[in-house]
Amino acid sequence: MIYLIRHGEPAGAYGAHPNPGLAELGTRQAFTVAENLAKAGAKRAITSPLARSRETAAQFEKLMETHARIETGVGEIITPPGIEDRAAWLKGVMAGNWANTDAPLQAWRTNVLAAVEKLPDETAVFSHFIAINAIVGLLTNDDRVVVFRPGHASITKLDRRAGKLVIAELGAEAATVVI
Repeated sequence: MIYLIRHGEPAGAYGAHPNPGLAELGTRQAFTVAENLAKAGAKRAITSPLARSRETAAQFEKLMETHARIETGVGEIITPPGIEDRAAWLKGVMAGNWANTDAPLQAWRTNVLAAVEKLPDETAVFSHFIAINAIVGLLTNDDRVVVFRPGHASITKLDRRAGKLVIAELGAEAATVVI
C-alpha cells in the first residue's frame, strides 16, 4: 500500500503566502494522520519540499523515528512563468481538463505519478491537493484536473496489482473552497 496524504491545514490562505507552514489545527491533523499511518502499516515517507507538507510529515517522522525524504516530484503544481495572480490562474486550471493545459503542466502531471510509482510499498507521500488529483486522474483515466476534493490530512490509499498502482480508497473529502 502507498498512502497519499494531503498536508494539514496551512497557516496562510492560498495565494496570500508563498509557502505557509501549518495552522494549529493543521498540526493536530498531522498528529492524527501520523497515528493512522502507523496503524495502517506505513514504514517510510517522502514529502513535498513545501513547509505545509514537511510539517505534516514531521509528526510521522517523530512517531516512527524515521526521516522523510524530500521529493520535488510530489510537490505543488508548477506555475508558468509570468503569472501575476497565481490564485486566479489556478482557479481556471482547476475548472478544466489536463488536455487543455500546456505541455509543461501535462509533463508535471505525468512526473508526479512516476515519482510515486517507483516507491516501495508502505510509503507515506505527503503532498498537495492537485498532485493527489493528478495521480488519481491518471490511475482512473479521468482527464479532469479536480477528480475529487481530498480534505486536509486525508489519506488516499493506492494498492499494487499485477505491478500497477490502483486506487484502493480515496481519502476523506472536504467542502473545499474553489479559489
